[in-house]
Amino acid sequence: MDWQPDEQGLQQVLQLLKDSQSPNTATQRIVQDKLKQLNQFPDFNNYLIFVLTRLKSEDEPTRSLSGLILKNNVKAHYQSFPPPVADFIKQECLNNIGDASSLIRATIGILITTIASKGELQMWPELLPQLCSLLNSEDYNTCEGAFGALQKICEDSSELLDSDALNRPLNIMIPKFLQFFKHCSPKIRSHAIACVNQFIMDRAQALMDNIDTFIEHLFALAVDDDPEVRKNVCRALVMLLEVRIDRLIPHMHSIIQYMLQRTQDHDENVALEACEFWLTLAEQPICKEVLASHLVQLIPILVNGMKYSEIDIILLKGDVEEDEAVPDSEQDIKPRFHKSRTVTLPHEAERPDGSEDAEDDDDDDALSDWNLRKCSAAALDVLANVFREELLPHLLPLLKGLLFHPEWVVKESGILVLGAIAEGCMQGMVPYLPELIPHLIQCLSDKKALVRSIACWTLSRYAHWVVSQPPDMHLKPLMTELLKRILDGNKRVQEAASPTLPQATLWEVMTPMTVDVALISLIFVLADPELPSPTEYIQKLMPPLIQKWNELKDEDKDLFPLLECLSSVATALQSGFLPYCEPVYQRCVTLVQKTLAQAMMYTQHPEQYEAPDKDFMIVALDLLSGLAEGLGGHVEQLVARSNIMTLLFQCMQDSMPEVRQSSFALLGDLTKACFIHVKPCIAEFMPILGTNLNPEFISVCNNATWAIGEICMQMGAEMQPYVQMVLNNLVEIINRPNTPKTLLENTAITIGRLGYVCPQEVAPMLQQFIRPWCTSLRNIRDNEEKDSAFRGICMMIGVNPGGVVQDFIFFCDAVASWVSPKDDLRDMFYKILHGFKDQVGEDNWQQFSEQFPPLLKERLAAFYGVSVCVVVRGITGERAASRSCCALVEGG
Repeated sequence: MDWQPDEQGLQQVLQLLKDSQSPNTATQRIVQDKLKQLNQFPDFNNYLIFVLTRLKSEDEPTRSLSGLILKNNVKAHYQSFPPPVADFIKQECLNNIGDASSLIRATIGILITTIASKGELQMWPELLPQLCSLLNSEDYNTCEGAFGALQKICEDSSELLDSDALNRPLNIMIPKFLQFFKHCSPKIRSHAIACVNQFIMDRAQALMDNIDTFIEHLFALAVDDDPEVRKNVCRALVMLLEVRIDRLIPHMHSIIQYMLQRTQDHDENVALEACEFWLTLAEQPICKEVLASHLVQLIPILVNGMKYSEIDIILLKGDVEEDEAVPDSEQDIKPRFHKSRTVTLPHEAERPDGSEDAEDDDDDDALSDWNLRKCSAAALDVLANVFREELLPHLLPLLKGLLFHPEWVVKESGILVLGAIAEGCMQGMVPYLPELIPHLIQCLSDKKALVRSIACWTLSRYAHWVVSQPPDMHLKPLMTELLKRILDGNKRVQEAASPTLPQATLWEVMTPMTVDVALISLIFVLADPELPSPTEYIQKLMPPLIQKWNELKDEDKDLFPLLECLSSVATALQSGFLPYCEPVYQRCVTLVQKTLAQAMMYTQHPEQYEAPDKDFMIVALDLLSGLAEGLGGHVEQLVARSNIMTLLFQCMQDSMPEVRQSSFALLGDLTKACFIHVKPCIAEFMPILGTNLNPEFISVCNNATWAIGEICMQMGAEMQPYVQMVLNNLVEIINRPNTPKTLLENTAITIGRLGYVCPQEVAPMLQQFIRPWCTSLRNIRDNEEKDSAFRGICMMIGVNPGGVVQDFIFFCDAVASWVSPKDDLRDMFYKILHGFKDQVGEDNWQQFSEQFPPLLKERLAAFYGVSVCVVVRGITGERAASRSCCALVEGG
């Protein structure tokens, strides 16, 4: 018999739902208490579904709210729902998925996928068949509601839908979805594409079996009038570029022309999806070959996309030039400029949008999301790394007009462009820098705050060149102006100019002579004394800093900037900081110890103690990292006389991600500086590092990954017991879509280093990571990290040559990215390349190498004597090459 509510109980629930929409805080508190009481009664959930699906006389917000409360109950308590309650909810959802209200349909869809995510896809066998059947309904609301629910299920359960556990329902669902690409309703078309898109990155077999039909249908929708449809088409093409580029290559010219149009789409969401195409294409070996002739169209489009929009300017308070009179928010009072240390590879530059990673950016939340400006700048950055100086003929004619434009928004975008190309086009830009750097220094005093802040960032990108010139020419005026900007009337400019943000680059690249110049500037700006001789600079600067250090109490927030300052100075001065290091080191250890003790007291007796401000501990950990990095082996005696390893063990398990992030950075630096003290702790540390390989916390995961790589290089073969503790997580991260570049690169380095010290343990998984591994490291400069990682990959290929077969072109491309490998590493590359060629035979090799881009063919021939000819590739030859390659012998 159908469940029916008690009328009095129903009215109580309705009143509760009305009260919960009140803005009054006291009322909200009463509602929350009442909800806790009602959740003790299982049939309360029957009332909630009843309001959502049956009470059509009620207003939509009340009905939807009832569904959302039920959704939260399902997430928290579904396993304890009595079967009759669970069955009633599921049946009501399916019976009402076609509600006349789009809000109610969406709420029911959310409820369905929440139930499904609780393990109910297996226990609700009629769900998928019934939803697919409802797609055929002639009633629009029913079709749209069912599709909305299916899209959410596809998003949340994509792997399960392609598994034997459900008898692979995708074999039916994918062809079904494809039928709706031509539906008369744009909403339905959009749902259909979005559903299929969920299975591209996982290469679901049901989709691969229908890949040509899918692509044909996408092309048919390319000029769809609906922006949501166009957005999903662009998203599909971007993902296909990554996983099935072979199917797109015959149409690449047309696809590029289409993406050029869509990157200028009047709908910014469509333009953003299209702009992602250029980022993805830049990672493909064919990029140069297919894109070179289109640069003349693409570069102006990307440059135009780098301007702030009107809404950006409003959100950034761009018209508030001086905000020092604006009362500080709580975020301002905190060490605003301090970001917990994130370890990047030495080649890595800041994001080409003048900002930190969104994950770390606590300010201006509305602009912390990925947008067209940031994506355009990132695309220009990666393309500059691909095309190098070849990009400049298309860019230089635009730059002058931008940099000297009377409108500040245009000028600001030109400065961003100049910063974005710095890493890739540095050599080509050198002749213009004597004119451009003074102009950028002049922009540091521009009347517009956003121009001043982006000028700070762009100048940091050219820091290496600035410090290579005679100090009086550019460095001295630059440091003088930057230090004035620290006292700027605008907080954003203060942050951009702070030596701990982008300008850390300056400290990192300074020689002892240029450090002297910087210190002169610091003294001149802050105190204007008589300038001392070079040998007296440090003696002139350090005593007042140490005096201030001694005057401040441990709980004084003025310690923050001082800790930051000393961290930069210690890193720059290196052994020159030795006379001052012991009291600084001890103070940092004390700050960490005190904070941990306060946290423990608060946890045990929250009614008696306040929660500690963990920022003190974070900044202290980062200064300890600076000391370890700057002093190197000299820090060993300080570590030996302290309990820092015990404290670090606690910090690595702290509940606050920023504490763990800084802890892993310090662990990596101590591993490099004094492994003798780290090694006894490895058995305790490695499980903690393994559990923190969670990309939901990007910076924590990044630093843990980097620390594991450094430990590998010290442990050697003794790393063997810990490989399985971390390897699966690392492989999962490197295959994860939309992972930030820095994390991908550190993950690739660490996997390579694991393979270097323990090839037998890592090599069996080679096929699962070789492709993203190669694409992650192909654009980084030659350095020690890259060297050790590539040695590891070569050793793993020796153990498991079959693991590289399917993606051998990516390995070739990664090898070709080396400018000057060490002789023995070059020899390893030579043996693998020639071993592959010899094993597959000349004919098969020529068929295989025909797909190589021209530049790759040239580099392999020039550096490794691997001859390649252009012949027509045949499918049978390609298969033969794959079979023969498995016979590769060790070392070749």
